[in-house]
Amino acid sequence: MIDHHEMDIIRQEYLLLRPELDERARRCWAAVEAMALGYGGVSAVAQATGLARNTVAAGIRELSAPQRLPPGRVRRPGGGRKLLTATDPQLAAALDALVDPVTRGDPESPLRWTCKSTHQLARELTRQGHPVSPRTVARLLREADYSLQSTRKTREGGNHPDRNAQFGLISRRVRAFQRKGWPVLSVDTKKKELVGDFKNAGREWQPAGCHEPVRVHDFIDKTLGKAIPYGVYDVTRNRGWVSVGTDHDTARFAVAALRRWHERTGAAAFPQARGVLITADGGGSNGVRNRLWKVALQEWADESGWAVSVSHFPPGTSKWNKIEHRLFCHITGNWRGRPLVSVEAVVQLIASTTTQAGLVVEAEADTNSYPVGIKVSDEQLHAIRLRRDRFHGEWNYTIRPRH
Repeated sequence: MIDHHEMDIIRQEYLLLRPELDERARRCWAAVEAMALGYGGVSAVAQATGLARNTVAAGIRELSAPQRLPPGRVRRPGGGRKLLTATDPQLAAALDALVDPVTRGDPESPLRWTCKSTHQLARELTRQGHPVSPRTVARLLREADYSLQSTRKTREGGNHPDRNAQFGLISRRVRAFQRKGWPVLSVDTKKKELVGDFKNAGREWQPAGCHEPVRVHDFIDKTLGKAIPYGVYDVTRNRGWVSVGTDHDTARFAVAALRRWHERTGAAAFPQARGVLITADGGGSNGVRNRLWKVALQEWADESGWAVSVSHFPPGTSKWNKIEHRLFCHITGNWRGRPLVSVEAVVQLIASTTTQAGLVVEAEADTNSYPVGIKVSDEQLHAIRLRRDRFHGEWNYTIRPRH
């Protein structure tokens, strides 16, 4: 009769040796202990170590065999469960047919409109007669050189035939204005942000376990509303101005940001200037076909006395706008991981944005009302002192003061 004391000794020995033993060594050690105990030893060792009785018995057979396994092998050749790809040769092809990108356009694909998780793939393969687990699906995908991938913004849209020519014209106009000492501005509206204790992408250093709680659902707080940052980036001086609106992103709101930039910093920075060059994308509040944009620019030209020249980027090239990668990206990095709890917080976070290249940003809240749906008549449009460039006049034009 094997007592509990002997089993405790075997258990302690196994716990100490287990990290140092491979599968074969564990099997052989358990067999030696079982043979030393005699009758009932296999059951006692299995109970003390947690190994299967079959494993202990296999170790005894292995030690008793006339020919031992060669060094470095833990099982005899051909031992162990066969791989599913060996017992089911069609499994790999069936899996590849489900995840291959070509099947995205195949309306007959079983997972055409389904998330292709390992659980979904395993379920579909099992339904097709290839029983498999999600873990095995993940292993097979890695072996087939698949990996988890996200979407990437690389397509800018159609390539306009005059795209390069427009870029060349913008470059020449920028250099001409800079030689005169006149301002060159890149403008655009940044993504609207929910105001309140909402999750903001990114992470920042905090004491361990001291994360800042935010709301679970991103439903707009009607009391706090949204923040609409419209940026004006001075290309020559590496200075930014951002008006944070709370109403609507309209053309008048966009030009109001230009007006505030001129009043707060532009007029003093360029006292000899008689004109300004604005580079902008082709849509939104400063779009090519936005009539109100031109009407509002005419009003600002009359007030400032500056001739306002505008060059729009060709369709599908908005990310080439300087403000995107010289101002907006740094603002996003500065407030990463922080809830934008109020418009004042948005303004402060924008104004505190700096870079090693010397970027300086000023910001101000604009709580004025900018109603949408304002119609511009043909008479108002004809009253604008507009001169279109001979090359794509819809993209390149100048609005002169009417005084």
